[in-house]
Amino acid sequence: MNNRAFMTWFALGHLANDWPIAALWLIVPAAGLSMGLSPVEVGLLFTLFNLGGALAYIPAGCLADHVSNRGRLLVVTFWWVSIGYGVAALAPGFWSLAVLLAVAGMGNAAWHPIATGVLTRDNKDGRAKALGIHAIGGSFAEVLAPLSVGFLLSVVDWRAALVISAVPTVLCGLCFLRVARAVPAVESRTALREDLAGLIRTWRTGRGLRIVAMICLYNMALIALLSMIPLYLTAVHDLASASIGIILAALLITGALAQPWAGSLSDRAGRGPVLVLGNGTAAFAVAGLAFGPPFWLMIPLMAVAVAALDAIRAAMLAAAVDHSERSEGKTLGLAFVLMDGVGAFGAVLAGMAAGISWQLMFALAAAFAVTAAVLGAGSMASRDQIPSRERVSRKKGHAAARTWKNGS
Repeated sequence: MNNRAFMTWFALGHLANDWPIAALWLIVPAAGLSMGLSPVEVGLLFTLFNLGGALAYIPAGCLADHVSNRGRLLVVTFWWVSIGYGVAALAPGFWSLAVLLAVAGMGNAAWHPIATGVLTRDNKDGRAKALGIHAIGGSFAEVLAPLSVGFLLSVVDWRAALVISAVPTVLCGLCFLRVARAVPAVESRTALREDLAGLIRTWRTGRGLRIVAMICLYNMALIALLSMIPLYLTAVHDLASASIGIILAALLITGALAQPWAGSLSDRAGRGPVLVLGNGTAAFAVAGLAFGPPFWLMIPLMAVAVAALDAIRAAMLAAAVDHSERSEGKTLGLAFVLMDGVGAFGAVLAGMAAGISWQLMFALAAAFAVTAAVLGAGSMASRDQIPSRERVSRKKGHAAARTWKNGS
């Protein structure tokens, strides 16, 4: 299987694994309305779901680094997701739903460090571009799943919509029985404790801690927006689920298409400028939403904010791998824990703010994004912010210049 087909299948696998997750952006608010939950409880559902998934990231990353047959691990994630969400559809109440969604989310979470670990190991000179192509699948899931489930919810209840949303995962899981054979085998490693100790030392540096804080705040802004926008459009503007699905799909499509381009740009120009521009643009747009603009301006501002944050996700992950330069699976597992674990608190904090006023909720999301931009600017000052390939190129250029000067 050639490299293009390989990455295409990984993007499709990402789409199928993320499809039921993306459907939750509309299914959870619908379940909340059905159960009579408050905005805080809806936000808490998202937070608990993401925290559950976060528990699987680092173990999955360790497996990706220490198990030779990674293809088999990827196949398992599809069946975990399919069965998990089918069982979650039977949940009778709030806490049972929260726990079952969290357990199902672990299977989806496991896919990410394993798949991205494979791609970053095999594409060292274009990590962010490879991650951006992989991310297209997840982003299109976030576009198409809400769109489809918006119409589904107009004819079935949230339980049936959740079961139907797991069908793409089942189909792709069957296809991956063959694709998994093409995943390159790696030498099995056993020095897990030493690897983890080295990884911790790497992230305890000043720049490492800045990147950690930036990743957390970046995803707190994104999750705050995605978890509350459907509820906002229902509660404030009384829109139907189909209309909300169309709007959410429109909000996500630009960021989905921009991820490979933004990733490739960061491979050439450095991570910092891309991360600062994305977070800063989002902060500006969300700040505009806090002033309660008219509906015709509100949707474009939401689109700019969500697209700017979504587009830089691959560059954010690549920045983490660049900083570590070791154990790709565990590094990406840590990055996903920060994004979807710590970042998940953005949902419940946004729900608490929305309980006071929707303007405060948007102001909070803007504060998350602008702080992430400031931290990204601080990281730009570090010499190792430049991707490794770019640093080598510049070193060669400087050496050539010195040789020419001495020779002249």
